[in-house]
Amino acid sequence: MAKVTTTERRKEEHIRINLEENVQFPRLTTGFDNYRFIHQALPELNLAEVDTHVTVLGKVLTTPLFISSMTGGTPLAQKINIHLAEAAQERGLAMGLGSQRAAIEDPSLVSTFQVRHVAPDVLLFANLGAVQLNYGYGVDQCRRAVDMVEADALILHFNALQEAVQPEGDGNFAGLLDKVAEVCATVGVPVIAKEVGWGISEQAARQLAEAGVSVIDVAGAGGTSWSEVEYHRAPTVFHANIARSFADWGIPTAESLQYARQGAPNVMRFASGGLRDGIDVAKSIALGAMLAGMAGLFLQAANQSTEAVLEREREITTQLRIAMFASGAGDLASLAQTPLLSCRQ
Repeated sequence: MAKVTTTERRKEEHIRINLEENVQFPRLTTGFDNYRFIHQALPELNLAEVDTHVTVLGKVLTTPLFISSMTGGTPLAQKINIHLAEAAQERGLAMGLGSQRAAIEDPSLVSTFQVRHVAPDVLLFANLGAVQLNYGYGVDQCRRAVDMVEADALILHFNALQEAVQPEGDGNFAGLLDKVAEVCATVGVPVIAKEVGWGISEQAARQLAEAGVSVIDVAGAGGTSWSEVEYHRAPTVFHANIARSFADWGIPTAESLQYARQGAPNVMRFASGGLRDGIDVAKSIALGAMLAGMAGLFLQAANQSTEAVLEREREITTQLRIAMFASGAGDLASLAQTPLLSCRQ
C-alpha cells in the first residue's frame, strides 16, 4: 500500500470539509452587494449577439468565467479535476489546478493533477504555494509543476493566514518577494499571484507588480473562509479557537479588486472569492477584472459529474450575458467601461 503523505492527507481533509461543512465567512461579504448596474430599458442590443469572448495570455476564451484552483493529490481530487477539465474543454474556459506540492513530494500523485488528455486546448494554470520558496523550493520545482501538467502559466498562491492557523503550517514569509521575482524572471511562463480568500491590498499589489507577476488574482474575502476550514480540522480545542477567531478576517473581493487596480494599474487582474452568480462576474469585469473565478460552486458540481459542471457554467454565463444586455454592454470591453451605482449604507 502506498504511503499517504501529510500533504495528501490534508488535501483529503480539505475536500471533505468543503463538501460537508459550512465554511463560508459568518458575517463578512464579498462587497458586490454594495454595487448595482444602471438598468437600461432601451439597451439597443440583440441579446443573441452579446459577446462574452475574451483573450487572456494568448488564448481565446468563450467567457470571462474561469474554474478557480481547488484540489489535487488524492484519488477523489483526480475525479474532480477530470470532470472540471472536461467541462472547461467543452465550454472554452480557463482552469486552475490545486496546489501541486503533494505531487512534488510524491511523484505517484502526479496523475491526479494531469488533465491535458481531456482538455488539450484550455488555458491551464499550475499551482504552488509561494511560501514554499522559503522551504527549499526554487525555480526548478516551479518548472516541474508547470511541466507535469503542461500548464500555460503558474499560480503562486499566498496563504499567510491559513499557514498561521494550521498546526503544521509554514509561517516564514520573510524575504519572499525577491524569490518571487526570481521565479517571474526565469520560470518561462507567466506567473499569477493569487490569494486564497483574504484579498490583496494596494501595498501587496504594488509589491507583486514590482516583482514581475503577470496577473494578480485578488481572491478576496466573502466566500470560503479557509480559517473556518482549518477550524473544522483542528486537532485540539486550542487550535480550533485560534482558527475560529479569524473567521471574518480579510478584504472583501470587490474592495480588493479596486485596491489591486490602484496598486498595480498595469497588471492584469482576476477576481475570485465568493462570487455567487453571473451578475457578480459582470460586476467583477466592471470593477476592473479580466477574468472572474469560482471554486466552491464548481466543486459541488464536479463531485457529481462533468454534466453537472456544464449545467452550472451555462447558468452562470447566461446570467452574465443577461446582465450585460440589461446594462447596455454588448461585449466585455464595453462592460469594463460600464459604471456601477454605489449602494453602500
